[in-house]
Amino acid sequence: MKFRCERDPLVDALNAAGRAVTSRGSSLPVLSGLRLEVKGDQLSVTGSDLDLTISVRAAVSGETDGVAVVPSKLLGDISRALPPGAVTVEVTDEEARISSGRSQFAVRTIPAQEFPQLPEPAERSVDLDAAGFADALRQVVSAASNDESRPILTGVLLAAEGDGLRLVATDSYRLAVRDLPGTSVLDEGQQVLVPSTALKELSRLLGSAETVTLRLGERDVAFEVGDVRVTSRLIEGDFPNYRGLIPSSQPNQLRVGRDALLEALRRVRLLAREATPVRLVMSADTLELLAITQDVGQAREELDAKYSGNELTVAFNPEYLIAGIEVTPGDEITLETIDALKPALVKAVDSPDFLYLLMPVRVS
Repeated sequence: MKFRCERDPLVDALNAAGRAVTSRGSSLPVLSGLRLEVKGDQLSVTGSDLDLTISVRAAVSGETDGVAVVPSKLLGDISRALPPGAVTVEVTDEEARISSGRSQFAVRTIPAQEFPQLPEPAERSVDLDAAGFADALRQVVSAASNDESRPILTGVLLAAEGDGLRLVATDSYRLAVRDLPGTSVLDEGQQVLVPSTALKELSRLLGSAETVTLRLGERDVAFEVGDVRVTSRLIEGDFPNYRGLIPSSQPNQLRVGRDALLEALRRVRLLAREATPVRLVMSADTLELLAITQDVGQAREELDAKYSGNELTVAFNPEYLIAGIEVTPGDEITLETIDALKPALVKAVDSPDFLYLLMPVRVS
């Protein structure tokens, strides 16, 4: 195998595919490498940890077709260190030679036949608006759990909802739900659970894209953005009954400016140390934020707000509350509550397509 290309496109391809290469110990040493395949004037670079696979296509000047697996970190480090300009990569026997200008490197390869056979993406495809899908991912993915001992909660549920698509994630402390009306991806009643790690990688690719192509198989899902394909195994199992967590009615409703609340929460949070919650004291036309940490101090701030319901004090984890408000659109938000111990809902005044549910913290 032999090809020639500019350094920067090569580095971009190696970086993107390398994000799927496992950083943890694996029983398959070949997974520490990137699979390079040249066909004509096209290079395909693939990295995988078996659950997540990222493949990138790049235009090159191909001289000899072939396949090789080269250690990912070493190949990436060498490529980034080369001077700008043309790079030649040639693989013979068990060695990859990388050269540019007066720089020459020789790296031992990994037997290409040991690289896992990856499934072909499903033929059926649906094109989604990249900007809208990216916005939905930004609002929902961060609410998924990072606890791998509870794999179901590390996924994002994609479910058919009416004439559109619904994205749902929860870590059992909070719940984020975003609807994309008119986005027909799944059959009626169908739902799949996609690992949040794969969707985080996808989010990195959507910034300047116009469309993203979704291909759904029986056990995996693929997203194609330009020359990059992100493929992930689906999570098997039943997602929690999130509908049962969302209260049907909330007697207490606070309406407040989004930016003003965010800024005040960030200030008051400075005194919310050691898992100290922030208390929200809600009355007729005033919202008071309060954080008290023993032996450290306290912070208090008042905001103008509209409130209907019984006077109420409810406490939240400030990080979770801020995270939810940050991804809620609009100039004003509502915080709907039943009492100090039942889930609260954060919504945008002008957008019905997103809600954020948050469990309060019990305080004395």
